[in-house]
Amino acid sequence: METVSRPTLDRRPIERPRKAAAKRNVTAAKVRASLTNGSTLITDCDHRSAWMRRLRDLVMQHESDLAGDSNISESERRLVRRSAMLTLQLEMMEQRWAANEGEASSKQIETYQRVTGALRRLLESLGLQRRSKTIVPSVAEYIASINEAAE
Repeated sequence: METVSRPTLDRRPIERPRKAAAKRNVTAAKVRASLTNGSTLITDCDHRSAWMRRLRDLVMQHESDLAGDSNISESERRLVRRSAMLTLQLEMMEQRWAANEGEASSKQIETYQRVTGALRRLLESLGLQRRSKTIVPSVAEYIASINEAAE
């Protein structure tokens, strides 16, 4: 038995049974930090809250865009977390403005603009690409294609 002193006024020692090293079930996941082993995104918060659920969804969506969790590097994983958090913060700012009938102060707009720029740069470093959009044919080309199909 191991004796440990109490942090109270009563100084009598407490006896606790010692765990034998052989009996401990220590795995790599238990040794590493919860952020490292992927069991949590942020420490010391309620992971059931609406904003935390949204953050997890954003992280999963970004990871999916990068071909899945198993195909991204640790550096990309950190950038994904940061970009998901910036996206969430921008969404929260938009919600506050919507509740305030769309009004925002110039400082809030400046902050929004800065965060948007930072998010764009993060997403570009993760592989955000411009994709050309197929343009619908003009009316004349459409009518010509219908006439060709009818003949």
